[in-house]
Amino acid sequence: MFGIKLPKKQNLKRYNTLFGVLTKYGFEDVMANSQVKKFIPKNYLAKHPETEKLLSVSTFERIRMVLEELGPSYVKMGQILSNRDDMLPPGLIKELEKLQDQAPSLPKFEVEKVISEELDIDCSQYFLSIEPKPLAAASLAQVHKAQLLNGSWVVLKIQRPNISEIIASDISIMKEVAMALEKYSAQVKAFQPLKLVESFEKSITEELSFLREMDNLEHFAKNFEGNDAIYVPEAYRELSTDQIICMDWVDAIKVSELEKLREQNIDSRAVAKVGVDLYLEQVLEHGFFHADPHPGNIFVLPEVQKICFIDFGMMGTIMPNDKEALMELLLCFIKKDVKKIIPILKKIALKTDIPDEKKLEYDLYELVEGISNTSIRNIKLGITLEQFKNVLYENRITIPHYLYILIRALVIIEGVGLKLDPEFNITDNLKPYMAKITRKRFGLKRLFQKNLNRFQDYNTLLDKLPADINEIVDKIKDGKLVIVHEHKGLNEFRVSLKTAFNRLVYAVIIAALSIGSALLVMADMPPKISGIPVLGAIGFILSAIIGVVILISIHRNKEE
Repeated sequence: MFGIKLPKKQNLKRYNTLFGVLTKYGFEDVMANSQVKKFIPKNYLAKHPETEKLLSVSTFERIRMVLEELGPSYVKMGQILSNRDDMLPPGLIKELEKLQDQAPSLPKFEVEKVISEELDIDCSQYFLSIEPKPLAAASLAQVHKAQLLNGSWVVLKIQRPNISEIIASDISIMKEVAMALEKYSAQVKAFQPLKLVESFEKSITEELSFLREMDNLEHFAKNFEGNDAIYVPEAYRELSTDQIICMDWVDAIKVSELEKLREQNIDSRAVAKVGVDLYLEQVLEHGFFHADPHPGNIFVLPEVQKICFIDFGMMGTIMPNDKEALMELLLCFIKKDVKKIIPILKKIALKTDIPDEKKLEYDLYELVEGISNTSIRNIKLGITLEQFKNVLYENRITIPHYLYILIRALVIIEGVGLKLDPEFNITDNLKPYMAKITRKRFGLKRLFQKNLNRFQDYNTLLDKLPADINEIVDKIKDGKLVIVHEHKGLNEFRVSLKTAFNRLVYAVIIAALSIGSALLVMADMPPKISGIPVLGAIGFILSAIIGVVILISIHRNKEE
């Protein structure tokens, strides 16, 4: 993905660090059989003094602690994989969600020099000042405040030096470990470690592209044009690259800073309602939503009383057809129509391997009944969605990745609402959308559009039909038409036919022997024993033996 394949010896120090941390937390068997074992000093194979104490902690907790100790790349991987409910068990997901994307600022980071080299400009011709101390530092980038020549304040989000190379090196090691795990550990192989690393590689590649993040920001801004409740920062493309983003400085208060909100006479309950409304609009109206709406990414502008979302590196997209299916799913949950929920889930799902459909129906019924028997004021969306995810996991239904991101995001946004207003209930925000969905679903416009689409499909089919028929006829003429016919269970049929034919042959032989023997006896043909013709007696005995063998064979086949 990154185009960088580093030799193992260049990764030697990182391998040693990785194996040392794994040994410390009781996972030394992970790399014990790996091809990289020869690079690991023998002293790493000895038990770490803290291992015995750490083994009292659960396996999932130790996995999270390993990622934290290994540093930014691994923390980032844990954060991204916390969205992969389709591949990881719920207990591990909960631990990964605890990972915080915080990193110390770089001590000798010459910010102006980095900007000049990356943008190929003289900073003094664009900026009055650039603050050397960062406002925030994360695993991939750090943020600096600056002032343009026109007096406007901006922020510069700058990638850490060589971060792509560092992550590429870490990913090559992760893949090595993942392959070792899949080869030597059947228990861990069930989690598909190599697939998880590849998933991380894809996500981190997208997040490292700041130009993509700017595209997301501009798309988000366009969706909310004319909405006075939200402020979207403006990006400066001429001062941005794939490693640097320059955008408006937002003089605002984080939604989690309740004391500051009170000092500015801002009603936190109103903020909760407006903020969640804006988020539901992203999901249900635009189908393009912020994938990480934690309190650090949502601000309130006190002067204009507007909500502001920041950090558009991770966004979720819902296709129009999927959006309609999600709306139907929501309506079926409200109506408690479990029978219709299952086909909708199958329609949305990437893969279904349901062991027992009756159990799935019962699990969904329990979930729906639990919601309906709870007072509307006491329903917690986060708990309900967690239960829903567990039902999907237990019944082997794999839904698209965007849906897991959405579920996680809705849980986070509900948590933000509860922090601002302890009596907050997201169902109040959903009511107008549900009414709108119902009207839209049964509206004349939708029915007309649906039938129009069907008519267009039929028209396309009719247009293509003559050409398709001509193509089939031409293939028949040229002798190129191939019909592939698969016989299922043909081998079993052949065996049954062979057995039946053999029995028929034996039956003919028995009949022939019996008739021949009877003729010999009636002819009183010598030699005789006690007056009975010997050849006739032998024929009767043989036909009796063969008959008994056939009866035993038939009886055994029935038992099998």
